[in-house]
Parts: sequence; C-alpha cells; structure tokens
Amino acid sequence: MRRRLETVLDEVEKVISGKRETVAKILLAFLARGHVLLDDVPGVGKTTLATALSRAVGLSCRRVQFTPDVMPSDLAGFSMYDRSTGSFVYRPGALCGVNIIMGDEINRASSKTQSALLEAMEEKQVTVDGTTYPLEKPFLVIATQNSVGAAGTQALPYAQMDRFLVRLSLGYPDYESQMTMLKDRQGREPMEEIRCVLPGEEVAQMQKEVSTVTSSDAVLDYITRLTMASREHGAVSVGISPRGALFLDRAAKARAWADDRDYTVGADVRDVFGDVCSHRILLKDGSGETAEGVIKDLLKMTESPDRRSFSGRWKA
Repeated sequence: MRRRLETVLDEVEKVISGKRETVAKILLAFLARGHVLLDDVPGVGKTTLATALSRAVGLSCRRVQFTPDVMPSDLAGFSMYDRSTGSFVYRPGALCGVNIIMGDEINRASSKTQSALLEAMEEKQVTVDGTTYPLEKPFLVIATQNSVGAAGTQALPYAQMDRFLVRLSLGYPDYESQMTMLKDRQGREPMEEIRCVLPGEEVAQMQKEVSTVTSSDAVLDYITRLTMASREHGAVSVGISPRGALFLDRAAKARAWADDRDYTVGADVRDVFGDVCSHRILLKDGSGETAEGVIKDLLKMTESPDRRSFSGRWKA
C-alpha cells in the first residue's frame, strides 16, 4: 500500500515541488476520514494542491471562495417553490455532489457561514428545512486561511478549529523548488499531465482498512496521558479536547497503515501529535509560550510505551 500512496505523491509533485511531506500528511488525513486546515500566506499553491490531489485519486473537487456575502444556503442548498408541481424542490449547495471541497480563505466568511460547515464536516450530511441530505463518500474539506491581511477576516471559533484533524502549512518553496516550478511552466501546463493513479473507490476501501487498525491499551493510555497533560500545563488555558484524543488515535492508525501495519505504536502517536494537536491548545495571556513549545514539553514529559525505533517507517 505504501507504494500506492507514493504514486499519488509523485503525481501531485508534478505541480507542487518540494512539499512532498506536507502532501503526504494531507493524504493520510484523508485516509483517516479527517479534514485539513492550511494556514499559510497567499500564493503558495494551496488551491493547486487540492486540485492536483483530486485528479490523482480520481475524485471530484470544487473550490468555494469564502467572502462575507457567502450564505449558509450557498453551502448546504435551499428549497425553492416549484409552481408547476405546487411543492418545494431542494436545490443542492456547493457541498453537495462533490468529494473534495477547497474552502478558500474560510476566515473571511461570516460566523454563520463558518458554522454551516460543522455538520458537513462532522456528520457528512447537510440539513435543509428539516430534511437531511447525505454528502458524497469519501468527503474531504481542505480549508485555507491566510496568516497575513487581517482586514475583513475573523478568527475561526475554537469549536470549528477542533473539527479539523490537522493544521498544516506549505510555506514558501526553496530555491530549487521554485526554479523547478518556473521551468515546468515554460510553454506547458503541468496540471494537465496529472493522471488518476488511485481510483476513488480504492480510496474509500483504504479508509475502511485504516479504521480496522488496532490500538492497544498501552497506546490508548499514552494518548490519554498526553491529552490530559495538555489540560494541566501551566501555560495552557484550554487543552486538547476528547475529540482531539479521538482524532489523534485515527491519525496514528493512518500512519501505522501506511507502514503496512495493522496496529499502532507510540511512535505513530508522536509522529502525528504536533499536526493533530497544536491548533487545539489555547495559551494563557502573557504565558510567553507557543503551542509548538507546549507540544514539545508534552512529548518530553509523557512516557511513551515504546522508545525503540521501527525500521521501514513510511517517510514521504
């Protein structure tokens, strides 16, 4: 299975050079049935990445540009009166009939529109006028928010941040990656060369296989101690939620599955801990700490059930 994942990364690298590790984390989040928040500066390829990934795995993708005038009905849909039948007819919104949603600049939408994503992300469904409509399977939200240009933006509520499995950042490319990007676009469009190397139905099957990976009591104890320690840390006002603990277990299972194992180990938890949990930690005012610093503290102070290294661990 590791090789199947690497073929997807190879295809995405045709348009996003030098970010293989980040793309691998997004792919693992997808297999763990999680959603991704990309917190980054404009113009580094977030939308391009989502489009390339959807093509490589043969799934549909739709981009939604969040602005203050986007309404919840634009996402979930609405009922329209049909005079010919004398009844109301449901008109699907942007979340319907698509596998991957690219939510661009989600922090520019109103709080009401941001909250409209919650049911879709958690329940994989939307409800309009009391009727529930299931979304496509598999379903992934890749939302972005820019770390610069605060005019017209508002911070995501903690409850919505907590819905994302991981928060990641692409960052600027290095010299070689940017030169590769420029050269590749001299007279051609690399996006048109991306092939479907992993059919969508196989992605759904992989998600099922990831869910069957087992976590021993020792690993679950490690997750519990890590998350509880975050709530007792002196610099933290709000620690990792129980949902965060569940997501940490799911992400660790995806990491183990990518290593061709049907069980998790402590190293899997450590590998994904920062990406899964840094955005779930709220710091006290004036603490002088960072979420990343707290993550390091927690890993250092919480004993792992295993300290030996595992050969063959999947590294993109």
